[in-house]
Amino acid sequence: MTTSITDTAVHHHLDTKGLICPEPVMMLHKAIRKADSGETIEILATDPATTRDIPNFCRHLGHELIHQETLAEQVSVAIDPDEITIDSDNETPANATLYRYLVKKKNA
Repeated sequence: MTTSITDTAVHHHLDTKGLICPEPVMMLHKAIRKADSGETIEILATDPATTRDIPNFCRHLGHELIHQETLAEQVSVAIDPDEITIDSDNETPANATLYRYLVKKKNA
């Protein structure tokens, strides 16, 4: 999705880096409930599932996905080993891709 976002005002910021499904979408749902109609929420995420989940969330609930982009690859993300389970015993920070989304809450 390519859209010019230079004129888009961001009203809310949501940092979900290091979180995995379903947390990023659950946090977006909570932020949407708090936002006023027409306000824009910026979401930063490292979970690749968000590339599918956030567009589906918007489509099913009627919100507008204004913009979706990959900001960077191989970003260091400190992951709390108590929060998620990984297959290896390596507890060093993982590298991930950083995604950015702009979601506009639907008008009431």
